[in-house]
Amino acid sequence: MGLFQDDFYSTKVSRRKERKGTKGSTTRGWSVRKSRRSMPTWQISAICSLLSAVFAVLLFSLLTGQLTHETAQNPAKIENVTSSSGDPYDRIIQAAALVRPAVVSIINHKEDNKELNILDESALGSGVIYKKDAKKAYIITNNHVIEGSSKLEVVTIDGEARKATLVGADKVSDIAVLSIDAKGINTIAQIGDSSKLRLGETVIAIGNPLGLGDSLTSGIVSYTERMIPVSLNQDGVYDWEQEVIQTDAAINEGNSGGALVDLEGKVIGINTMKISDTGVEGLGFAIPSNHVMENADELAEKGKIARSYLGVYSVDLNNPYVPLAEDQRKELNLPASIKDGVVVLDAVGPAKDAGLKLNDVITKFDNEPITSTLSLRKYLYDSTKIGDELKITYYRNGVVKQVVVKLLEKPEE
Repeated sequence: MGLFQDDFYSTKVSRRKERKGTKGSTTRGWSVRKSRRSMPTWQISAICSLLSAVFAVLLFSLLTGQLTHETAQNPAKIENVTSSSGDPYDRIIQAAALVRPAVVSIINHKEDNKELNILDESALGSGVIYKKDAKKAYIITNNHVIEGSSKLEVVTIDGEARKATLVGADKVSDIAVLSIDAKGINTIAQIGDSSKLRLGETVIAIGNPLGLGDSLTSGIVSYTERMIPVSLNQDGVYDWEQEVIQTDAAINEGNSGGALVDLEGKVIGINTMKISDTGVEGLGFAIPSNHVMENADELAEKGKIARSYLGVYSVDLNNPYVPLAEDQRKELNLPASIKDGVVVLDAVGPAKDAGLKLNDVITKFDNEPITSTLSLRKYLYDSTKIGDELKITYYRNGVVKQVVVKLLEKPEE
């Protein structure tokens, strides 16, 4: 059979209905013109087969040449892909080996459990040794790991317990820096560039979950710049936002303050929290290393993060979670056009000196809309400096007013 299934290239003879010819002879259903020199059947078959083969080869060559030409003209493009060397699981082993000696366990001895020597889950955490000098080694961790401590203790990878000193802590960024004796500390973590992270990149979480120190899990980067709401006062009202790296690497109680590491063995985040609820899995978060280092360096140098301070305690005018009662809104006597703003509950410091009072409704800073306590705090921390003069637009008993306030440094809490 040739390339095409038709009678022209077939060497088989079709069986068709025979009909009687003259003088008892039989002929086919069509007439065949005989040549004076008839060619043997086997030669015809051989020629047909040869023609079929030649035709098939020519057709295949033509198609292949066309496809090759098109492929050369329009090659497939795969961008931003880094070639990996060797077994990816072996890369995890190598990356972990680089950073593990720099990850420590932190024990927070609190006042309320000092006498009974009881350690609950909130008293356990992790930290990362990120620099050292001749006398001290410095450790990054979370503020909530060391909060409320009466004594801090660090346990190194070889099981040695050392007394730790708090250098500085910041509640807003949830970063703290500790120091320990540098003797015997031979490894410090390399800090990576978190802005170069990609979705799906393999990462490792190293820390002290549930007191199981030097524990390692792996996963991927699920999201690079996730904004999550935070209640700084733990009162259920979200008054801050934290930018975090989302990962499905297992993070549990005690992992806080530990390292999130890329396959180069560089710390690209500090593990800080996870979402723990029924039916929820694989939602862990880490503070990006670029944000961490900005705060850690200032904490190591000054012991605190200096921020602008206005001095108002407030509630949102339009908060879907904690809405104002109807009689409270009427008491403010606001124009119907005012839907968003911040209601002053108390004024101290610069705000009090400027004359702000209970039930004043702040709507603008320097002509920028202020719609919530979150936007108020973000504007103060991100757009102003200590000593700046801030123009505030507010409503008092339905009348719009303006005042200029000189911002001071936020006092330590």
